[in-house]
Amino acid sequence: MSIMSYNGGSIVAMAGKNCVAIASDKRFGIQYSTVSMEFPKIFEMGPHLYLGLAGLATDVQTVSQRLRFRLNLYELQENRHIKPKTFSSMVSNLLYERRFGPYFIEPIIAGLDPKTSEPFVSVMDLIGQPCISKDFAVVGTANEQLYGMCETLWQPDLEPNDLFETISQALMNAFDRDSYSGWGAVVYIIEKDKVTVKELKTRMD
Repeated sequence: MSIMSYNGGSIVAMAGKNCVAIASDKRFGIQYSTVSMEFPKIFEMGPHLYLGLAGLATDVQTVSQRLRFRLNLYELQENRHIKPKTFSSMVSNLLYERRFGPYFIEPIIAGLDPKTSEPFVSVMDLIGQPCISKDFAVVGTANEQLYGMCETLWQPDLEPNDLFETISQALMNAFDRDSYSGWGAVVYIIEKDKVTVKELKTRMD
């Protein structure tokens, strides 16, 4: 069994029309044993920038704290909010520094460009190889199921409400077929003037 799936969890991000969404399940488990139903996997890194971390729970917490530290330093030096593409490079650098003893996580970055409001979605492996996506990105133990659902449901230029429905249905139908994910979900819809957070009630078995 892979250490990446030891604690379970799945995350998906999708681009829409001047909006972007990121969603994750809420389960924290040790293999097939569920320990908690309120484990955060998505972290706010700016007004229109969110980071999702799937993988080993201890490394999820460590990497989120180290990135928060580096982000605070960046904003003190530059006196402005970081762009999603720049933050993606920051995450990649942090992970590649530890390539010989890596953090066992897979990050997803979702955000809007501060000036153009263009959606940005990026995903990486555990040593920081980035892949910028124009449509959607998935990580976690239900990634194969998520790919199938996203390829079926996603369409270009989705409005915020349609994007919420699409990402919610994709995530819930994917982790219903995965023993390591599920037990509730949380969805962030990021628009130019607001961020909407919605929690989904799902099967608890």
